[in-house]
Amino acid sequence: MPTLFRFLTVIAIAIGLVYGAMFALATFVTPRKVQMVVPIPLERVDPNTVSTPSQ
Repeated sequence: MPTLFRFLTVIAIAIGLVYGAMFALATFVTPRKVQMVVPIPLERVDPNTVSTPSQ
């Protein structure tokens, strides 16, 4: 029984450390807001409107 209790204690401490790290990241780190523009080719939006080169 002492081995099981020791195992559960180690697991509880590990879970507490992970929870504490997640809480610290959520509280102290603020994300940067940056505008992002990604050009999408017309062929990917509507494949039927692909222009053919004129000869």
